[in-house]
Amino acid sequence: MRLVKRILLTLALALAAFYAADYLVARKQPLGSVNVQPYYAIPQKDGKTEFMMLDPEVDSCVSSVLPHLGLPPCWYLNRRKQKRIDM
Repeated sequence: MRLVKRILLTLALALAAFYAADYLVARKQPLGSVNVQPYYAIPQKDGKTEFMMLDPEVDSCVSSVLPHLGLPPCWYLNRRKQKRIDM
């Protein structure tokens, strides 16, 4: 039982240290930017969906593993360059 508590405490401290280091990286690095293509998905009465493309926009992101400062990580935005807006 003692070993399990020690392992859990070590894991919790490692996760806290990882989060703190990731936060410091997010604070010190300049914000990144990714071009994102938003579009409306408008459902029709016949069951089909009409798509209406909007102008591309630039979204800010942080260069870290986790989201910080209210912004998503750049690796996440790079994988999702299209932003669907359901109506």
